[in-house]
Amino acid sequence: MTDAAESNPLVGKLIDGYRSDARAVAFAPRPMPSSDAIIQILNDTIALMYPGYFGRRDLTEANIAREIETGVAGLTAKLEREIGQCLRHAQQADAPARARLLCKKFIDELAEIRAVLLGDVQAAFDGDPAATGTDEVILAYPGLLAVSVYRIAHALHLLGVPIMPRIMTEWAHGRTGCDIHPAAEIGPSFFIDHATGVVIGATTIIGAGVRLYQGVTLGALSLPRDAGGQLIRGQKRHPTIENGVTIYAHATVLGGQTVVGADSIIGGSVFISKSVPPRSRVSLKEPDLRLSIRDSAVATEMYFDI
Repeated sequence: MTDAAESNPLVGKLIDGYRSDARAVAFAPRPMPSSDAIIQILNDTIALMYPGYFGRRDLTEANIAREIETGVAGLTAKLEREIGQCLRHAQQADAPARARLLCKKFIDELAEIRAVLLGDVQAAFDGDPAATGTDEVILAYPGLLAVSVYRIAHALHLLGVPIMPRIMTEWAHGRTGCDIHPAAEIGPSFFIDHATGVVIGATTIIGAGVRLYQGVTLGALSLPRDAGGQLIRGQKRHPTIENGVTIYAHATVLGGQTVVGADSIIGGSVFISKSVPPRSRVSLKEPDLRLSIRDSAVATEMYFDI
């Protein structure tokens, strides 16, 4: 035991705990990815997706080529290094060479990722009458930030980069209140309005032109376990949402076999665990409201439906 542990009982107790159960202790030389480095990579990538909105603000036709070239070079160096760290942590063989390859593949996809994001920007503007323009959407909308991070993280996930995609989407979760697993499959022109409280599980499949509102959950019905009580992984647990669906606030759609058919509208606070045919409209029966009006000392009660 160290001198500090001997002089401070609390330090000694903590060290004993670390030694007896090292599941949450990263002793050297165990390689650990850096969350700070990964978020810097994410910010650098977002700056390339939306040049002039983030990062350098004085872009012109004269300097944009040099700025983007510099940005790509800096991102490449950081990304290759951190992918290598993630691969080593996952104990994958030949981490340096594989990191170089995966980094190159991701960099080569940047233009395609940005093209999809432009469709998401337009979908947000078209879907929100309060939006004053696409500049406001890019700079201020938490739903677009969450989707932008998801698109970047999903590309890394498809390449097989461990840990990094989840760190990125959980950062966005903390910033926006919107939790999108990087393994989810989401089509183009995707819009999340308000964003707060949205949850999209790992095996969710979402088609093109889908719109979600705050508090929507696309989740699992249950967590299947094997005979030993361990979670069975790799099964589809989350729903499929087909093209053109709108799901309003606080609706819940659960289950890997649940399909919401194309062009359907799911009303607010609806709970769905069975498939819905295309062009359906699903809503709760409107509640009876009780209104009490206070006029001087006299209270009049009124009942009405909405």
